[in-house]
Amino acid sequence: MDTLASTPALALGLALVFGLLIGSFLNVVILRLPPRLEWEWRRDSRELLELSEHYEPAPPDIVVQRSACPKCGHRLAPWENIPVLSFVLLRGRCRGCGTAISWQYPAVELITGLLFAACVWRFGVGPEALAAIVFTALLIALAGIDLRTTLLPDQLTYPLLWIGLGLSTITLFVSPIQAIYGALAGYLSLWSVYWGFKKLTGKEGMGHGDFKLLAALGAWCGASGILPIVLMSSFIGAIVGSLWIGLRGQDRATPIPFGPYLAAAGWVQLIWGPQLLQAYRDFSGLN
Repeated sequence: MDTLASTPALALGLALVFGLLIGSFLNVVILRLPPRLEWEWRRDSRELLELSEHYEPAPPDIVVQRSACPKCGHRLAPWENIPVLSFVLLRGRCRGCGTAISWQYPAVELITGLLFAACVWRFGVGPEALAAIVFTALLIALAGIDLRTTLLPDQLTYPLLWIGLGLSTITLFVSPIQAIYGALAGYLSLWSVYWGFKKLTGKEGMGHGDFKLLAALGAWCGASGILPIVLMSSFIGAIVGSLWIGLRGQDRATPIPFGPYLAAAGWVQLIWGPQLLQAYRDFSGLN
């Protein structure tokens, strides 16, 4: 630990490599968790409704089963699972059938590696960096799943919430009072907007997973972080969402996942929130 603390370049390099490896696992979570949950929901629904038995093979497990090409079923060799590098060596194509490999794989791996390194660069080698890395990994998984399926699974939002509340007991980022108020403010703010919009229009403006995600972010960043997170995510979401709809020629009523914008804003708030607030105060002359 002392060696890493005294050698920032080594610490950053190890964080980058570790992030690339974790990013490879996060790709598996992003792709396999939603089908697994849907399979479990269908199974539980049949039992609850007392329907006749219906055999449906379980989707691939997240941890045990090896990765394979979704097109031809080619099982990936160990060297084909090297983060980023294997994508380059294979020239972005499956070795078995030549089908193009999604750019999601190297993108998630590279983003995870860079953000892990940013956590170490910001906090140094210590518990804050380790906690920020866990925070980052969960947010990347949630953002990736929401982008693909418009789903924010409780299996990820709840651990993010409880870890944040747990860390507040040692005041790693915020105090217990700040974390509790942050979780309450995060959940109730979007919950209020959701019900107000539904009463006025009869439509659902967002999913319940967004409430839980913002509550989790509040547990990490405190109540004072909720407003910056909402403002940043809304601003980024409005710009990116409009561009996305315009470029794809979709109707403006098309649902847009809000989770990735909340995740991005929450990450920025945890890592650089105080610095951004101070910069705003200096810029606006509020000091």
